[in-house]
Order: sequence, then C-alpha cells, then structure tokens
Amino acid sequence: MTALEDRRSSAEADGTATSSGLYTYDLAPTKREGRRWGAYNVFTLWANDVHSLGNYAFAIGLFALGLNVWGILAAFALASVLLFLLLTLSGFMGHKTGVPFPVMSRIAFGIKGAKIPAAVRGIVAIAWFGIQTYLASAVLSTLLVAMFPDLARLDTDSLLGQSTLGWITFLVLWAVQVVIVSYGMQMIRRYMAFAAPTTLLTMCALAVWMFVRADGSISLSVDDPLTGGAMWLQILQAAALWVVIYGTFVLNFCDFTRSARSRGSIVRGNVIGIPVNMLFFAVIVAVLSGAQFSLDGRVITSPTDIVRSVPNMFLLAVASLALIALTVAVNLLANFVAPIYALVDLFPRRLDFRSAGLVSAVLGLVITPWNLYNSPVVVNYFLGGLGALLGPLFGVIMADYWLLRKSRVNVPALYTEDAGAEYHYRRGYNPRAVAAFVPSAAIAVVVALVPFFHAAAGFSWFIGAILGAALYAVVADRAAPVRDVDGEAIAVAAE
Repeated sequence: MTALEDRRSSAEADGTATSSGLYTYDLAPTKREGRRWGAYNVFTLWANDVHSLGNYAFAIGLFALGLNVWGILAAFALASVLLFLLLTLSGFMGHKTGVPFPVMSRIAFGIKGAKIPAAVRGIVAIAWFGIQTYLASAVLSTLLVAMFPDLARLDTDSLLGQSTLGWITFLVLWAVQVVIVSYGMQMIRRYMAFAAPTTLLTMCALAVWMFVRADGSISLSVDDPLTGGAMWLQILQAAALWVVIYGTFVLNFCDFTRSARSRGSIVRGNVIGIPVNMLFFAVIVAVLSGAQFSLDGRVITSPTDIVRSVPNMFLLAVASLALIALTVAVNLLANFVAPIYALVDLFPRRLDFRSAGLVSAVLGLVITPWNLYNSPVVVNYFLGGLGALLGPLFGVIMADYWLLRKSRVNVPALYTEDAGAEYHYRRGYNPRAVAAFVPSAAIAVVVALVPFFHAAAGFSWFIGAILGAALYAVVADRAAPVRDVDGEAIAVAAE
C-alpha cells in the first residue's frame, strides 16, 4: 500500500471518503511541517516576475505616452499597494489550506464546477508560455548571430512562420524549461533563488552603464509630457493595467504559498518583493528610458534595445543570457505551474505533475506562439478576452472565502464526491457562483474588448472582480453550515 493510499484509508476511517478523481499526490494538501518556502523564496517570485521583458516594455511605454518620471513612480507606487493587498489575501488562502488553485476553486464553484476557472487560467497560461519562450528565443538568436555571423543564413528561411535558427533556439529553451519542471516545485524554487539576484544585478548594472553614458543626466520626460487631468488619468490607468498584468498570478498564488512556512514569510516576502522591488524597478525604467532620451531623443521600447548597443561582446553575452534566464524564470512562475495543476485536475487518473508539464509544453509548442504573438487580433481579442475573465473569478472566490466563510474551510470535503458533502452543491456545481460569475464576466469582456469602452478597458479586471464579488455576496447561500477542518489527515509532504 502506498503512502497516498494510507492517507486515503486514514481519511475514510475518520468518515471522509476521498475520490481518486479528486485526490492525487499533486492535488493533495501539503503538511504544515516541512514547508520550505520562506520570505526569500516569496521575494524571488517577484524579483524575477516584476523584472520581465514584457513588464519593462510596458513601463517604458508609459514614458513614451507622456508620463514623466514622477508620474511613472506614482503609478507603480499605487499599483504596488493594490497588488500587495490582493496577493497577501490570495497567499493566505494557500498557506491556510495547503491546496493548489484548482482545488481552492472547489470551495466556491463546487468539486466539478472548479474545472471552469482552472481551465480558463490554464489556457491563458499555455498561450503565454509559448509566447514568452518565443521572446526569449529571439534574444538568444540575436546573440548567436552577433557572436557567429555565419549563423545569419539560418535565419532567412521559414517553416510554419519560424526560421531554422528560430526553431533551434526555441526548442533549446523549451527543453530547458521542461527539464526544470520535471524535477517539481523544489527545482523551480531553486531556480528562482538563482535567477533573482542575477536579474537584479544585471538590470542594475545596465541602468548604471546608461547613466554613465548619459554623463549623469537623464530626461525626466519626453518633450511634450502629459499634465493635469490627462496625466492623473494615465497614472490611474497605468496602475490598473499593472494589476491586470498580474491578474493571473493573483488568482493562483496559492500554488506557491501552499508551501510557505508561515503567514509572516508571505507578508515579508511580499513587502520586499512588491512595494520595495517595484519601486526599484520603476527607478531602473526611469534611468533607462530617461538616459536614452537624453542621449539621442529616442524612446526605447525594451531593455533589449539597449543590450544590443553594448559594445563589448562579452558584456553583450552576459546581458543577453541574463535576460534569457529572467524570461525562463517568469515563464516557469506565471505560465507553467498553473496549466500543470489545471491538467492534473482535469485528468487526475492519467497525469501527474511531470507528465502534465510535458503536455503543457507540447501544447505551448503546437500553437506556434510566434504566429499568435505576431497577430494583434489573436492577442488582443482571444487572450485579452480570456484575461478579462480572471477578475470575476477572483472576485467570486475571494468573496466566498473571506466574506462568506471567513477563511473557514473543510479541507477533506474538497476531495470527496459524497452527495451530502459541503462542496458538492448541485451535482458538483455551485449554481450561485456560476450565476455571479457569468454576468460579471460578460460585462468585463465587453469593457475590455468593445472600442466604445476604450477609456475604461484598463479597469476591466477591477470591474469584473468587484461585480463578481458583489453579486456572489448577494446570492450566496448563507444558511449552509460552514466547518473549519484542516487537511493534515490526507496531506502529503510539501516540496
């Protein structure tokens, strides 16, 4: 008899019959004793994820849109406060229950209905996994051509929209990520610990180099900056959009905090990783964009524009490899773990963490992500529409956990198909949660995609989250009994 079967038998002896369709090693709660994620590990999540190439492109774009340096700092200060609050609330859920996001969703949506939010989160993540891998492979291709000019001939043909060199670099980075994930969350934690200081040192060094190149003088704004009401509207929109970027991570932060040692480690890691680290990020953005504009009046679109101008080949290689390591780290965090748990939840009898990771990676390859990325219609409407669904999901789940249950959860009941169990609802679905989600999701998608609501599009995540939470608070069944039972009897060792 395996250890997992021992725990299942123990739970059945206590009156809780776990189902093999709901309870597997990867979906089981983690034991409190032996959890290894401390404040530094939580910090490394943000040290890697905040400093991604996509985030730099977004932040530098604010400078191009007319926000001055102080406006950029104000936008990120506001966003960091909002994110700290949202992520701390979400993180506490993971620490309390020890369960991953697909299981956490069962509390509000039911043991079967939870597959809806898990699938939405997984689809978005798989698409962005492929896109981020493609962006990293483009940096690697550029570096290889700079080091070995003869390789340029491999970058002129096309197969399914990608050159031979592009295929080689993409598959290499794709395979690296598959290998890392195959060793589980413990290896991901170790990679984060390595990549975080590398990323911070590289970006800091790049900012110092640009500051010296500009003779210690940076432009605080473009020639015609925004002022007055237009400036403050842009600040609010930038802060809201920054939160939207993390809408995926806010939703499934419990995938990581289920291994956190304590609430204190989550709070300390979030404080340093979000407000402190994000303002540090904003300062680097201000130096990079302001120094480049001071040098030649040009607004860059990404740190890769600066990296390509590094005159020393060795330093160019170091900077490029650091950016690649960073992009891989971001991908593992935001776009690989979520679909793994979603797939394990969808096919618990066939997939485990390792095999689900391989399936996720294959899906991220077969969608030819470079074609997705180069199609604004697909990115804006398909991924943008799916992204708008994340706010209402978050609102419903948060309202159920914090407002309705006041953080009381019967963890063993999340793994049983007993018709009388707490989270069975109606045939495994909670119609009240669905009734709150559907209209709030429809409104969020309309606001995000319909041109008429362009001015409010940046706030679609908040609109959906607030509506979802409010509707659920109104329609939720407050008469149902709420029990607080930990999952230690069926828990497995934390990685």
